[in-house]
Amino acid sequence: MSMSVRLPKRLLLLVTSFIMGFALLLTPLLKAEASVSWGQEVIEVGKRSIGTKFKWGGTSPTTGFDASGYTQYVFKTSAAKINLPHSSSAQYKLGKTVMKSQLKQGDLIFFKTNGKNVSFVGIYDGNVKFIAATSSGVKYQSLNTKYWKERYVGAKRVLKY
Repeated sequence: MSMSVRLPKRLLLLVTSFIMGFALLLTPLLKAEASVSWGQEVIEVGKRSIGTKFKWGGTSPTTGFDASGYTQYVFKTSAAKINLPHSSSAQYKLGKTVMKSQLKQGDLIFFKTNGKNVSFVGIYDGNVKFIAATSSGVKYQSLNTKYWKERYVGAKRVLKY
């Protein structure tokens, strides 16, 4: 009788050991990749201000933004914690130059809206779209529109990938 009691315990131990060993073998294959990129983080913070009004010299969602004030605010308050100057032309001097075909989410994109020098900045979100504080407030724009195509200067990457 004692033999019949031991056999199920041994069998249970054997099966449990097998299952645990198999699970340990699979663990490296089952790791979840739930991390967010710096670019995604910056865009998510930037989206929170969509609809905020334009204000010349503005640097806050409560009072309004101008273009460089918006990018300055987004990069500083995101997890990236990057301090940008409050000037589109000064921001253009930072980071690594990026070809238009190599743009990534979170790259800064620059334009000459005054016809002379860099005077406007936005944050690239992918699929030829960017978020920026325009004269009609913070909103999405398309790089494919004639207006932005004609004024595009270049892009810079200040985030670490």
